[in-house]
Amino acid sequence: MPGRLKPWGKVKMFLKNYTSNVPVSKTISRIEQVLIRCGIKGITKEYAGTSGEIVALTFRIVLDDGAPLEVRLPAHVNLAQDALWLDYIGDDLDGKGNVKWSSRKKLKRADFKDQAARTAWKIAQEWIEIEMSRIQLKQAEKLEVFLPYVWDGKRTYFQSLKESKFAGLLPEKCEVVD
Repeated sequence: MPGRLKPWGKVKMFLKNYTSNVPVSKTISRIEQVLIRCGIKGITKEYAGTSGEIVALTFRIVLDDGAPLEVRLPAHVNLAQDALWLDYIGDDLDGKGNVKWSSRKKLKRADFKDQAARTAWKIAQEWIEIEMSRIQLKQAEKLEVFLPYVWDGKRTYFQSLKESKFAGLLPEKCEVVD
């Protein structure tokens, strides 16, 4: 997680589902139902410590050639919380990234935790529904959709590529920015 929150500046973020009232448990259940209906087996939930908060779903896809792949779909609730918080405080940041409290801002960052979880998982649900529809309509292949999330038990394929700074994959003039 980044050490310092970075505001979007004058640009207002487009945040889908930022007002969702659907409980996380119901959204995750819907994700599981869609995956099962589409032939996915072995769905596992990953929890954060003893809080009971689900941080990722792991499931197995089988490619057209019969090869099984593990996929890990995370919900980065803390990052979603940061985004909701930054959207709320807007221009009320000083040059050092500190909040300039005004009388109209009553909420604290912690007040966005539950909404961040609902929003992050609701977006994951919609993404799964759309991508499974694309696969079924032959608009995309399973591996094409899930490749960034292929899981080796320690990290996703995307995380592995990012750690290597995408060595050999990007044009030489392209710079990776964190």
